Amino acid sequence: MRAKTILTALFLISLAVAALVLLHAVSQKGGATETKDQILVATVPLAAGTLLRAQDVTWQSAAEAPEPDQIPRPPAAALAARPELDEEMRASVYGAVLRDALSAGQPIRHRAIVKPGERDFLQVVLSPGARAIAIPVTTGGASTGLLSPGDRVDVILTQNFKNDNAPLTRRSVSETVVENLRVLAIDAPDTKAAGPGGSSFGRTVTLEVTAEQAEKINVATELGKLSLTLRSIAGPNVLAAASPTGLGKAGSVKATWAGDVSPALSGAAPERPIAVHQPSVEVFHGSKNAEVVKPE
Repeated sequence: MRAKTILTALFLISLAVAALVLLHAVSQKGGATETKDQILVATVPLAAGTLLRAQDVTWQSAAEAPEPDQIPRPPAAALAARPELDEEMRASVYGAVLRDALSAGQPIRHRAIVKPGERDFLQVVLSPGARAIAIPVTTGGASTGLLSPGDRVDVILTQNFKNDNAPLTRRSVSETVVENLRVLAIDAPDTKAAGPGGSSFGRTVTLEVTAEQAEKINVATELGKLSLTLRSIAGPNVLAAASPTGLGKAGSVKATWAGDVSPALSGAAPERPIAVHQPSVEVFHGSKNAEVVKPE
């Protein structure tokens, strides 16, 4: 009788242990399911008017199912079939402007951003007193593969002079017309105009400018080709701080002539001598004309 009681007790204990193990496994499985749901959030505090870039957003596990207005990460099955979906989903917000400030870890919501091309985009992204101007960019400038909305750039004008009387060293010149402008939007690359091999250079880039800067850029567009150079974001933005509107302004960068780049142009072609034609002199003796005397 006593042995039977002991066996019964051991059986009940084994059942209890099995139940605990089963409950633990179920809870772990449920927790793993919760961590599979991830949403797009801000990596750092972002101010209103910020143009979102790759370093501004990341995936973060959600404590509950994503809300309809949030941006969820694609399911594991979809990522296994198409791994590029992960970056495509993140890239869908690149270049969009924030309506309101976000703290680090706060979700990126569809209603909180405005994408380029949408009706309110320029009204939200422009600083007070600023203007927006779209300029054509040549392939000699910064590639749109390197540029992103929110970057800072300088505008460079390059001119070629066709005056045959000018020396070769003075027939081409490049100069910085405006500095430290914020990129607002980048037009899609014109693959047809790129020719064989393609190109990642865009047709137009929209910049934030003052009214005076817009006038300078419009004149520069008529004078020659415009290109952009990307500025570093390291260190304090001295030019922006010096400007009352916080926008870039033209600096003291001197023009660079063809002769400054290639000293070989000085001896590439000898200067043609300029013939000096001196006037003839008529000598009068009394009432008769003498022969015409030409100076040597």
